[in-house]
Amino acid sequence: MNIEPSVPKTIAGLMNCAEWQAVLDAWKRGTAPDAEGYVQAFSPLCAPERQTFVGQLGQSIDGRIATATGDSFYINCQEALDHLHCLRALCDAVVVGVGTVVADNPQLTVRRVPGESASRVIIDPNGRIPKDACLLHDEAAPTIVLTRDRVTLDLPAHVEVRRLPEADDGRLCCHAIAEALSDFKRILIEGGACTVSRFIDCGLLDRLHVMVAPLIIGAGPTGIQLPPLDKLSEAHRPMAAMHQLGTDWLLDLDLKQELPH
Repeated sequence: MNIEPSVPKTIAGLMNCAEWQAVLDAWKRGTAPDAEGYVQAFSPLCAPERQTFVGQLGQSIDGRIATATGDSFYINCQEALDHLHCLRALCDAVVVGVGTVVADNPQLTVRRVPGESASRVIIDPNGRIPKDACLLHDEAAPTIVLTRDRVTLDLPAHVEVRRLPEADDGRLCCHAIAEALSDFKRILIEGGACTVSRFIDCGLLDRLHVMVAPLIIGAGPTGIQLPPLDKLSEAHRPMAAMHQLGTDWLLDLDLKQELPH
């Protein structure tokens, strides 16, 4: 793959473009990257043995993803955004809840690093997606909307609709979503926080990348929102690796391997 002149010489502050190309080559071969350190954060996506889900969150050091008024641009540094685009480039599908589309109108494409854009998947059980949402019209990547059986959607002809039965709470069950996306092997759960949290709670996430910025917000919504625990012995203690990306720190959490309590 040719690297365009507009692409920066370094990616995420720790990896030059030749090293990123080596990651892409490993991904194409279906093998883990040879290098140690930061690039190993991508290994589960380069050589998955089965359908693999990776979640990502960006937050302040006090766990906030926005201010109390909803301002969230930008909590994390530019290198953190580069990392997110690396994840997109290595996945077959990028999943967000419709709330993220309503709030941010994202493109969900790969623009900051060399690589191909994944299919974009929007979880929209009630047909809330705005008709003028960018990703419905740019045709920059295949786009899929997941919704309930009886919801009426008026979408462009190139947008695929997949219908799922609703759960008891009116949402779409995460396991049903996984089944509906069985044609994709590497899946990035990009947001928002509620969607990522639901996939953690049901045990579907294999890895979680949390990008922590040296920022104290003090109040506002938190990134991970799970049911309360009575005892710390019941808490998740995943295996973790840590990498500095610019001013931020990446926590690469293996949710399938727990540290001893």
